[in-house]
Amino acid sequence: MLKEIIIAIQSYFKAHHFIRKHKLWKWIIIPGIIYALLFVIGMYFFGQTANGFIEWLKGLLQNTINKIDSSMISFIITLSGFMLWVMLMLLYFSFFKYIFLIVGSPVFAYLSEKTASILEGKNLPFNFSQLLKDIVRGIRISLRNIIWQTVYLFSILLLSMIPIIGWFTPVLALLVECYYYGFSMLDYSMERNKQSVSASIFYINNHKGLAVGNGIVFYAMHFLPIVGWVLAPAYAVVAATLSLYDARVKE
Repeated sequence: MLKEIIIAIQSYFKAHHFIRKHKLWKWIIIPGIIYALLFVIGMYFFGQTANGFIEWLKGLLQNTINKIDSSMISFIITLSGFMLWVMLMLLYFSFFKYIFLIVGSPVFAYLSEKTASILEGKNLPFNFSQLLKDIVRGIRISLRNIIWQTVYLFSILLLSMIPIIGWFTPVLALLVECYYYGFSMLDYSMERNKQSVSASIFYINNHKGLAVGNGIVFYAMHFLPIVGWVLAPAYAVVAATLSLYDARVKE
């Protein structure tokens, strides 16, 4: 798994050189700007909502906190509140990215196909019916993943409310997020290779490192304001296509 994570991470550097070499910027910048704007607006409003919920929850516990009058208990509750806020933000981001995946599926499907055609040295003609199938497939996978991911995240969210144990839940939630996002990116290549949904699920489940590694860098790019937000979605598509190609060559 570690080897596959490394392949997935390295594929982002390859994706950057690949995009520059083949001048794919028009498929990167425009959807990236839209994504960045929606990301900032959504994070602001949901952040306000999350703060309000945590303050309400603290209000319910305030009498108990005052009776205990322990600095250690107050510290634990404060830290638990912060971890809960992180979990809520991850939950929002999970829903947000899937909505964007569904809306942006035409661009992502085409970009994955364009990357593969260059790798294979084939000039694939534009096929509207195939693109439509790719879009429908991308939406199906996104809906399937969001259901399973939501089940896991709500379970982790409940754990996050438990002091001490809840401190470790953001890491677990982030790994789940990374896996399912990378899964969606890899599936564009699986569809193009005529793999069924069940075959795609089986293959990616047996190559979890490719999915997790793709998701890790996607999330890491969000620590680079504006530029990272703009580049992250499309870079993830190209990187996933390259990593799957490299993994199969090395098998």
